[in-house]
Amino acid sequence: MNHYPLETVIVKYKIITLGGNMKYNLLSDTGLFVSELCFGAMSFGGTGMWQNIGQVQQDEANKMVSRALDAGINFFDTANVYSKGLSEEILGKALGSRRKDVVLATKVRGRMGEGVNDLGLSRVHIRQQVEESLKRLGTDYIDLYQIHGLDIYTSFEDTMQTLNDLVREGKVRYIGASNHMAWQITKMNGIAEKHGWDKFKTLQAYYSVGARDLERETVPMLKDQNMGLMVWSPLSGGFLSGKYKRNQSPQSDARRKDFDFPPINKERAYDIVEVMEEIGANHNASVAQVALAWLRHKEVVTSIIIGVKRMDQLEDNIKSTEIRFSQDELNKLDEISRPEPEYPGWMTERMQADRNPNTPQQ
Repeated sequence: MNHYPLETVIVKYKIITLGGNMKYNLLSDTGLFVSELCFGAMSFGGTGMWQNIGQVQQDEANKMVSRALDAGINFFDTANVYSKGLSEEILGKALGSRRKDVVLATKVRGRMGEGVNDLGLSRVHIRQQVEESLKRLGTDYIDLYQIHGLDIYTSFEDTMQTLNDLVREGKVRYIGASNHMAWQITKMNGIAEKHGWDKFKTLQAYYSVGARDLERETVPMLKDQNMGLMVWSPLSGGFLSGKYKRNQSPQSDARRKDFDFPPINKERAYDIVEVMEEIGANHNASVAQVALAWLRHKEVVTSIIIGVKRMDQLEDNIKSTEIRFSQDELNKLDEISRPEPEYPGWMTERMQADRNPNTPQQ
């Protein structure tokens, strides 16, 4: 069981613990505190396409989960589609009696069978899959149930009502979204508010120092909707791990060698990695640790999902909680990784200049 020091400083939905390395942030306005690192179990099982992510089996998973818990991680994430349910099964067994001490998240949408209706966000599929996930995880409730992407064939109303029903029945505590556009989340939350249903508390999305697209539309939306952000692929599929160098072949065990995902501007990323190497040297830290620490310094980030396939990777990721950047270091990282302005963002910013009555008119 984690014990939180009484002496804390709270800023919006961030909580800074005075003492110890692992910090805990408020999950939206739920009153739940989750660790700034979230253990992602996508590498558990390793069947089908998931072999490229990792092939961690039960014995090693038990050790990893135990180490994560001992390090203060109380947030665990998986999905029904990861190795067709095997990830959930392995994670549930690894948590065992300590399940009550954690915030457990899983997802629904992906194909789970050969039938025409064995995927999506219909009432039928969600109802079927929540029961299957509960069995595999060995629990009678899911703390955070997330829809794993858009389903263009199911109405937002049907999906949101079904999720609300699950909350009312006690099978799910809170709901979240993943891989959605800002307008889609806002519309779905609007529908829920209209009917008095539960709204999304979180978004799980791709974000890293090498891929900052999220900042254009989604980050402002998250602040407006008071939603928490769970970051997936904080190392951009391993590209920000330090294994990839300009004009050098990747290491034989590098994930992107066989699974080049998610997308990243590689030439720009090489420049970012060079700056991270410089800053890492100041902290005796790896490039991966610097990449994770940059996200920890972002106010909008609630928790960073770390996906590991070896114990040494887990240890490296945990150590990133020790890094505290100077303002100069943050400025260097922000500047080298700043996204190019896009319309209408740059026009909106330009047109606000004359709205401040204290600004001299041109």
